[in-house]
Amino acid sequence: RKGKAVTLIQGFECSEETLKDLAKNLKSSCGVGGAAKNDEIVIQGDHRKKVLEILQKAGYKVKMAGG
Repeated sequence: RKGKAVTLIQGFECSEETLKDLAKNLKSSCGVGGAAKNDEIVIQGDHRKKVLEILQKAGYKVKMAGG
């Protein structure tokens, strides 16, 4: 990540296609780039609170980690 802030979302137990769809939704909601691979989603920038709200509204159990 080369010193840049990212939001890392992991712990999903779903298909790769579902993961990519969720990543696409999160990226467009935050207005940034990112990637979905290896059962995790990486969103560019620090968007923890916004991602937390989006995932909770989608019905996921969410736990924030880190500082």
